[in-house]
Amino acid sequence: MARVVALGGGHGLAATLAAVRRYADDICAIVSVADDGGSSGRLRAAFAIPPPGDLRKCLVALADPESLWTAAFEHRFDAGELQGHAFGNLVLAGLAASTGDFEQALAEAGRLLGAVGRVVPATVEPVVLKAVVRGPNGDGGGSITGQVAVGSSEGIAGVSLVPADAEAPAAALAALAAADQVVIGPGSLFTSVLAVVAVPQLRQALAATPGRKVYVCNLRPQLPETAGYDVAAHVDALRAHGLDIDVVLCQPDSLPVGRLDVECVLRPVARPDGMGHDPALLAAALKQLLG
Repeated sequence: MARVVALGGGHGLAATLAAVRRYADDICAIVSVADDGGSSGRLRAAFAIPPPGDLRKCLVALADPESLWTAAFEHRFDAGELQGHAFGNLVLAGLAASTGDFEQALAEAGRLLGAVGRVVPATVEPVVLKAVVRGPNGDGGGSITGQVAVGSSEGIAGVSLVPADAEAPAAALAALAAADQVVIGPGSLFTSVLAVVAVPQLRQALAATPGRKVYVCNLRPQLPETAGYDVAAHVDALRAHGLDIDVVLCQPDSLPVGRLDVECVLRPVARPDGMGHDPALLAAALKQLLG
């Protein structure tokens, strides 16, 4: 029985889950809840709930592909007061209001969608992402607050969360304690991946997990966030935030590798258009890397 935990956010984590569901028996997704833009940001501000968008994407990635609910969750309204909102985001907000418990709301949505794994938020409360950025000469340039603002910045030296001591759900900690494999990324390095690692309890659980930690590197730079980064720079950023990984999985002839001091596995994992990871290829590569 393969127990796999995947962490991150956005389209990158959803792509990983589409792959992981092909070989894992037990799946837990730990999802960043630092988003403050779009439909998620509006619902977060209106109802004081974690932003639902990335969580919705992950539920859909694990859902029954034949279910009408799965297609409906991704429907985005294009007119009226609901313009810009995804139907699934509204369902999650409604379930949270009805149950009074956001984690229960996610579990109920998972049952509705026929999801093959669990989706949990990285923290039990909404958090704000904060970044320290370098100045034009490499010196201290100040700080930036908010995921959208951070993602639009370059020269990021590091990220943290406000509040700094935000708690992680017990389900996330238990999943990491029992994992055979932990898949990190792909996705925006600072605003998705490290927004999860920045949770102190998760960082400690990642250090203690028995699962082999695999970093799935991005196929191209995330501009301006990681302009000029090679694979080694990604690994250095993870380490600077307290996360040591066991192996890096890279697409050949994608980002330059640089000077790595951890195992690097080169496998074709990209779609033919090179714009994302192919679920079947990524699944085959990750299965080979099970601890």
